[in-house]
Amino acid sequence: MQANVLNTDLTGKVAVVTGAGGVLCSHFAKVLARAGAKVALLDLNEEAARGFAEEITAEGGIAKAYAVNVLDKALCQAVAEAVKADLGPCDILVNGAGGNNPRATTDKEYFELGDIDADTKSFFDLEADGVSFVFNLNFLGTLIPTQAFAAQMVGREGCSILNISSMNAYTPLTKIPAYSGAKAAVSNFTQWLAVHFSRVGIRVNAIAPGFFSTKQNAKLLWNDDGTPTARTGKILAATPMGRFGESEELEGGLLFLLNEKAAGFITGVVLPIDGGFSAYSGV
Repeated sequence: MQANVLNTDLTGKVAVVTGAGGVLCSHFAKVLARAGAKVALLDLNEEAARGFAEEITAEGGIAKAYAVNVLDKALCQAVAEAVKADLGPCDILVNGAGGNNPRATTDKEYFELGDIDADTKSFFDLEADGVSFVFNLNFLGTLIPTQAFAAQMVGREGCSILNISSMNAYTPLTKIPAYSGAKAAVSNFTQWLAVHFSRVGIRVNAIAPGFFSTKQNAKLLWNDDGTPTARTGKILAATPMGRFGESEELEGGLLFLLNEKAAGFITGVVLPIDGGFSAYSGV
């Protein structure tokens, strides 16, 4: 296995990553494995998670994939027991499952007179089930796995939970009210959990990635011919470093917050990793 960027040693730790069938969270799983952890990759798409687990194993790490719906408490608890039997009790939980959905997205950034009757999906056309799906996926999809796996952490030293928030949590992006609101809830919940578990050995923090170009948001950021969309232009104009982040640039924040020696007195923090986006006023 390759060395990690901070020399964080997670040897003997069991790390659970939800959403591990995706681009960023599969990368997190690989980083944790390279730091010595035994990694459980959880995703609704078990085939994708299994593929990444096999890549970790091929590198010399220990990993296993599990199918899970993060909104199903009974299933999450069953998977938690399976992970414990296969790898040992959970020491690290990375809550990475989440995402947006077109059903909770408006077509336009600004509402204009006449939009109610126009052939466009305005704020007034958003359906409650679409909004609740996105909110639940991100917020309950963090809460429920935490219930399942934190039960294995209580009273043990060196346990840590890392949630995945977003720049949307600081300032909502246009078009995506449910996703923005849900990520704000994740940041708030991170602080709540940090206080709640502070006396039983569990630290709880989060990272808030800025803008990374992945398969999930490719259609939002790039035209079919590969040219940047107007939204990409706005994002980069509001990012002082003038580019999208690379997944490798999340490694430092991830490993730092999980490192008991480096961050043992840090809990309740939401760390922006955003190229300066959250610091820029636009002027």
